[in-house]
Parts: sequence; C-alpha cells; structure tokens
Amino acid sequence: MANLPKLLSGFTVLPVSYAHSTHIIYARAHTSAKSKNSAFPVDRTLFLVNVPVDATDREISLFFKHCGTVERVVYDRDALDEEQAGDETEDSGDEDEEAESSMDVDASEKNEGQPRKKRKGQKDAKEKPVAPTVVPLPTVPLRTLRKTGNNAHLIFLDASSLAKALAPPPKPRLWPSSEEPKGLARYAALYDSRRPPLDAVKAHADSSMDLFEFELAKSKQQSAYRKGEAIIDEDGFTLVTRGGAYGQTLGGGVGVANKRFQATGRTGSRKKKEPKEKETFYAFQKAEKQRKAVMDLKKNFEADKARIEKLKESRRFKPY
Repeated sequence: MANLPKLLSGFTVLPVSYAHSTHIIYARAHTSAKSKNSAFPVDRTLFLVNVPVDATDREISLFFKHCGTVERVVYDRDALDEEQAGDETEDSGDEDEEAESSMDVDASEKNEGQPRKKRKGQKDAKEKPVAPTVVPLPTVPLRTLRKTGNNAHLIFLDASSLAKALAPPPKPRLWPSSEEPKGLARYAALYDSRRPPLDAVKAHADSSMDLFEFELAKSKQQSAYRKGEAIIDEDGFTLVTRGGAYGQTLGGGVGVANKRFQATGRTGSRKKKEPKEKETFYAFQKAEKQRKAVMDLKKNFEADKARIEKLKESRRFKPY
C-alpha cells in the first residue's frame, strides 16, 4: 500500500481497510453535460466507482462523515431514472386527484339540497364487508448485494464537503461496521428467513385463503348476471322480468311463461330419436362381422367358379 498512487486517471484513490483485506474506491467530482439537471448538483455530488458489493447507505455515510453530512446515496443511474419517473407519476397522480376532487365538489354543490335516491336492495356504506388482511411472514433485514465494480453518486449537504472528500487520505481508513449481518452470517440469516416456523406459515396461509375466498365471493356476486345465476334480493325473492315469449329472471335461470304464451298452448313436442345400437361395439361383434365377410367372399368365389364352368360347357367349338 506504500506504492499506491493518490490519483489515477482523474480519480482520487481511497483505500478502505477491512479486518483481513484492503479495498480500493475511486472518487471524483460529478460532471454533467446538462446544466439544468438538478438531481445531481455538480458542486455537491461525488461520483464513486468500485463501491463494495455489500455496502449500505449508512456505512457509506459514516465512511465520509469526516467530510460533512451526506444527504443521500444513489446507486447507478437507473435508480435515479426510476426516481424521476416515480416523481412524475406522483405529480400526475396529484393533478388527477385535484381534478377529481374539484369535480366531486362541483357535483356536491349541484346536488346540494336534493336528497339522494336509494336503490332497492342497496346497502349502506357502513355495512360493506371488510377484506381480511394477510398475516406477513417474518422477515430479517438483510443488506442488498450488488454487482462488482458498482458505482454510486454521493450527494453532500454542503458544497465544502466535496473538496474534503476528494483530498487523498494519508492512510487507509477503516470501513464502518453495522448491525446488519454480512459475509457468511448474511447467508445464514437468509437461510433462516426462508424457513419460518410452522405457526407463522399456517397463519399466513389461513389469512391468504380467507382473502382469496373473499375476493372470489365478491367477483362471483358482481358477475352473477353474466353467469346465468338468479339474483335474490334482501327479502329472499328472486327478481323476475318479462321479455319475449318467456319471462326471465335478472340473473338467468328458470323462466316463467307469460299469459300470451300460456294461451297458445304450445307444448313443443318433438319425436326423440331412438338410440341406434352399434354393431361393432363388443369384440365378439367385430369377430362375427369379419367371419361373415370371409364367408361371403368364399360364397361369391364358388358362384363365379360355377358360372365360368357353365360358360365353358356351352361353347360350340371344340377342337379336341
């Protein structure tokens, strides 16, 4: 480590000391071609390369604590793009909510003073069943492992902290430790988290089945008309409407004939076709059919043979 350069291709070399090894992080000031990009302030952002694969935000913040307060840490550029996309969707969602709320206010002002009509069989909002909640499985907070050579953007709270972070250190600094398991302890904790106790699994499975049955009953109630099931009101009566020659229930099912149809007296009698027995259904029937075909061939052969002999005898010319 004595021959380690302080600068390399414009990057400041920051050696990190572990218990049994040394890791190298390369840092430089962030430069952006877009001046209007406020996500990464140029005067407060430090660009890091070769960040440890198991590094956390807290550990990186503590490592650069002597330079100043760290505002946030962003890993890779894709994470930032996702943040910006999320902010845009949130802004658009807020605008939609404001528009909907204004529409609701206008509608409420228009309908103010007019009592709302309640449909037959409609229940109050308080009587709606509440969906059951799923009991989650126990989890263990584990650090995220990233690819080797991962980069990150470190944003300081003050611009003066950037110059302190780019100053080459006189000796390797110790990497801060955290309470989260790392190394072999992380994989042991991951192994234990994927094998929760039986009572926790049972509670999670039971609550999931309750939610599934609730959603199934809800969807079945909404699609009762399309599936042809009769709709029963709160008093226990099947709702029936008249249409065409037959009266029909709202959900389908058994129809009730109206007076006009009953007066005609049509019974709709149709002759049922008698079932035809298959000749070769059983094995013995197939064998009998084949035997009969062979006997018919022999019989036709003997008849043709006798006819040919009769034609020979009837010929008048006999040379010998």
